[in-house]
Amino acid sequence: MFWRKTRAAIERFHPVHQGLIWQRTASVTLPPAEWNAVVASLAQHEGTVKRRKWRLPDRTVTVLVPLIRVLCEDVAPDGVVGVTADLRGPKVPGKAGPSRELPVRRPIRKITEWFALDPWLAVRAVLRDGSVLELTVTDRVRYRKVHKVNPRGKHKTKTKTKTVQRVTARRTLPPGTDVRQPDTPPPPWIAVRVKSGKRTVIGSTMKLAPAPAEVDMVQWILAVATEPFRWTPPATSVRRTA
Repeated sequence: MFWRKTRAAIERFHPVHQGLIWQRTASVTLPPAEWNAVVASLAQHEGTVKRRKWRLPDRTVTVLVPLIRVLCEDVAPDGVVGVTADLRGPKVPGKAGPSRELPVRRPIRKITEWFALDPWLAVRAVLRDGSVLELTVTDRVRYRKVHKVNPRGKHKTKTKTKTVQRVTARRTLPPGTDVRQPDTPPPPWIAVRVKSGKRTVIGSTMKLAPAPAEVDMVQWILAVATEPFRWTPPATSVRRTA
């Protein structure tokens, strides 16, 4: 009976919230007011849902919600923020590539290596100043399955992982916007590229190995997202660094 009540409560959550519970994915474009409704719905989850299998994916609270809040501050009421999030993790079918065996020495009998590519977040926001900000976050996970035999003949198998996270940001400027190099260069871990044309595009990219902890991830994403705004005059740079 208790779980029936919980299910009924979940059905009253925002549809985006429900999708993150059941499918652990979301792909939607909404104005700030509707995103505020989604965030308000997500805030009710912990106090309403106790069952482990119905909990939200970890990155919902640590990354998705803070990022949505920051972006909505820079979007006009009639603007939109599009989010595509796949929070199922790198182990789901289709994300892993082919495996290969590596050379070994005893006591190791076999090492199998494979990689998984997990593009788990893509965001597009039309900002107040007329520019368009696009963000993507991709994890590249290396798996190594090691099989060894100790002197007593006991077999042991262990899988080790290493994750490299790539964050990219692209800011497409309104026509006629001036671009200038900032007084201080970007941090050494952020690469910047300016592409001129009818609408200038400023891109910034960062790779982190190993990937940052969940609680620190949004700070690194915002650091990359903020960099393109340093390359235009202050009057057009409405992004906040908070």
